[in-house]
Amino acid sequence: MIADLKPYAEYKESGLLWLGQVPGHWDVRKPRHIGSLLKGVGGTKEDALPAGVPCVRYGELYTTHAYFVRRPKTFIHADRAADYTPLHYGDVLFAASGETLEDIGKSAVNLIDGTAVCGGDVIILRPSVPVHAPFLGYVMDCRPLANQKATMGRGTTVKHVYPDELKHLVFPLPPVPEQAAIVRFLNWANGRLERAIRAKRKVIALLNEQKQAIVHRAVTRGLDPSVPLKPSGIPWLGDIPRHWRVWRLKFVALNIVDCLHATPRYSDAGTHPAIRTADIVAGVVLVDQAKKVSSRDYARWTTRLQPQEGDILYSREGERFGIAACVPAATQLCISQRMMVFRIATQHCSKFVMWLLNSRSTYGQALQDVMGATAPHVNISTIRNYYLALPLKREQEAVVERIGAETHPIEVAIDRLKREIELLREYRTRLIADVVTGKVDVREAVARLPEDAAFESGNSEPDLDPELADEAADE
Repeated sequence: MIADLKPYAEYKESGLLWLGQVPGHWDVRKPRHIGSLLKGVGGTKEDALPAGVPCVRYGELYTTHAYFVRRPKTFIHADRAADYTPLHYGDVLFAASGETLEDIGKSAVNLIDGTAVCGGDVIILRPSVPVHAPFLGYVMDCRPLANQKATMGRGTTVKHVYPDELKHLVFPLPPVPEQAAIVRFLNWANGRLERAIRAKRKVIALLNEQKQAIVHRAVTRGLDPSVPLKPSGIPWLGDIPRHWRVWRLKFVALNIVDCLHATPRYSDAGTHPAIRTADIVAGVVLVDQAKKVSSRDYARWTTRLQPQEGDILYSREGERFGIAACVPAATQLCISQRMMVFRIATQHCSKFVMWLLNSRSTYGQALQDVMGATAPHVNISTIRNYYLALPLKREQEAVVERIGAETHPIEVAIDRLKREIELLREYRTRLIADVVTGKVDVREAVARLPEDAAFESGNSEPDLDPELADEAADE
């Protein structure tokens, strides 16, 4: 059905180079034509609670909510709500600041039923004419509009956008019934794409479990699964190979360094990756996706220790705590919030220790600090005293080589699936842009949809990368 979409029968010039022609019966509008812009005020992240009055924070607009805000991530106490800006159903929320041009003006429409508020650094477009609210969610954050908003950003290290800039935003607007038809079609198409993405994620999860089992077996039994064992005396470790020795991390590492407790000033012109919890998976630092900082900020963020090849980066806070990866070669990076760096003594193999930190036995030790916590946080003293069972360095190196050989095919399969997910996301972005700007006509396709056709995840937003989950908490 998607492949059969055709252009409209009649077009007219929009007068805008980036938009080109629009369907003849559509309008081209600015925010003032449909409502008013206002600035959100109120509160800090310290007000956040696990339940209460729904509150949308600006950072969540580019890490949590895609096009729509249906399920709030943050809540505040009712007594604090008066200090925040109340939201109306159908308000379009724009992030007023961000660290990159892509973050500037990132938006979503409020579809929360009932009372909700937003904090500061949010700009609100409040419609005063009849519109179909979900259509505004799609059109205001489609790629052409995102490109417009990126040109409005001010600042160098932190980008800002203001109502005076957003009032110049230009967007296509079809009649309200057609807005509803477009939303119905995109919800249906998104449902199909969501199913495909979730299916691939499930396969990735299974492959990661398989990889984790290989790693756990290797770092707890070594090269010979039938090796004679002895009690370790440590509940988390259980029995260990007879010739291995139990150490604490603080006696294995030369340096155990926590991050500076501040958010670096990211910059599009930066030269040094600043690694966040979103930028590591077990065994791999995702350098290419990391945000960058200037040489000056790199120097500041590495005053305690300048990470070098083979050092271990470790996440100790947030939803993605307890993940370790080694610094790759020829990379000058620093650690951002929620991260630590360990330099391992030369009598041990850094990669073996890294895999051991990713094992279930070490993760279980970390869990003692975070169980029941709304904001997971592993204490540094706990980390320093992690119990690790280690053979001699020569065997550590042989185990690392074995892990690499056995997990390589799994990593290749995972990389392929991730690329397929990325292509599906890119396709969805293009499809939304083509539909909401009138490049294709979906009215006949909508007429052929079954009555119960809907966005499969009904009350949720379209997929966002789950590895971004911790970012908003730093804002």
